[in-house]
Amino acid sequence: MATFFFCGIGGIGMSAIALYLKKTGHVVCGSDRSFDQHINTDMQHRLEKAGIILFPQDGSGMNEHIDVVVVSTAVESRIPDIQKAQELNRPIRRRAEILADILHTHVGIAVGGTSGKTTVTAMVNHILCFAEQDPLMINGGLSLNTYGTDDISNLHLGQGKLCVIEADESDGSINLYTPAISVVTNISLDHKPIHEIRPLFQNFLNRTTQGIVTNADDPETQTLQITHPHHIRFSLNDPTVELFADDICIFQKDMTFKVNGQKARLPMIGRHNIENALAALGACQLAGVSLETGIMALASFKGTARRMQTLGTEKNITVIDDYAHNPAKIHATLDALSTLPGRLICVFQPHGFAPTRLMKEELLHMLKQTLNQNIIWVMPDIFYAGGTVAQDISSQDIISPLQEAGKQAFYVPRTEIPTYLKQIAQAGDRIIIMGGRDNTLTELGYSVLTTLKEN
Repeated sequence: MATFFFCGIGGIGMSAIALYLKKTGHVVCGSDRSFDQHINTDMQHRLEKAGIILFPQDGSGMNEHIDVVVVSTAVESRIPDIQKAQELNRPIRRRAEILADILHTHVGIAVGGTSGKTTVTAMVNHILCFAEQDPLMINGGLSLNTYGTDDISNLHLGQGKLCVIEADESDGSINLYTPAISVVTNISLDHKPIHEIRPLFQNFLNRTTQGIVTNADDPETQTLQITHPHHIRFSLNDPTVELFADDICIFQKDMTFKVNGQKARLPMIGRHNIENALAALGACQLAGVSLETGIMALASFKGTARRMQTLGTEKNITVIDDYAHNPAKIHATLDALSTLPGRLICVFQPHGFAPTRLMKEELLHMLKQTLNQNIIWVMPDIFYAGGTVAQDISSQDIISPLQEAGKQAFYVPRTEIPTYLKQIAQAGDRIIIMGGRDNTLTELGYSVLTTLKEN
């Protein structure tokens, strides 16, 4: 038994590992500045309920009894907890290093890709649970399905030999994983330029031991050199691959389609979610689950929090919460929701100054091609989590070119968004709250619902 201190424990990836360590007998404590600011309270309560001890992020929780200090890439060295840990000469390890240790004590399934990996990770876990393989899952999002005594969680503490994780490339930590089975959903611009992340995925696949699943429809993924004898490709366009979906019908709340001729149903919408389902089916096939069993499991998959999650409806106006934060993900969300009638009012909060700077031109190009008379685009200020990052770009740098192109695009301060949406929304509209990193966006969605309800 060891004592771990998590600095930034409220993060979705950090919290899952902290919960795993606590539930496997270790002493776990930590801090998070969001808790100090009295936000992200749902996660705070979840951790406290599990018996994790939380401290202010002021160094007060750090002492000589801490065996390991765990940090994420979002944690700066100037934070008092880290400074105190260095003074006490406490070992400091990255979140991904701990996750790699856990993965490598199991038969590991690592799900990578720029988009879709959280949903695919949850789908793989769901299929494996349905197939009674009881895996361990450590995910970057909350699964809406529950298993046994589990609450809705980013952790499923299974007792089987398999472990499925979300493998993040944004900080390069994907380099730490040597999985038995790997998945690459797609490769697109996000936190790093394409030329930097392409070799990360290539090396990730090169280290895989048992089998590989890739997207045959993604141009970047197709450039990867794959020689592994157990390679499953999935596609919505090429019937010659190992997993092919066609005969797609999209309804209000679900979709039907065929996989290699077998009828399937998924209680989600969006063609990208069919791709996610194929990726999960491929990974589970490599783990020994039949395609028929995998398809049966998908029919009861509820999704993950903040992935086109409906928060509620007031006065025939529906509010949807979505994690989309890069051009590819935003386009997938808009494409999925545009298949249904009604206007879309999209509230997008960029998830950082550096990502906004990197993605600006591609985002603008996509939005100019995608926005139409039925889509209203709204942006508050860029999310700022603290630190010394250069604040040399703003949401107005996105809004102004869109307005010049004749699009319905508006900057609105975040505090004014609920009132603004109440003024412009009409019966039949869908309001989508989009953005990454900031867990309080869900709270914004519920605030919008409350405001819509007011007379």
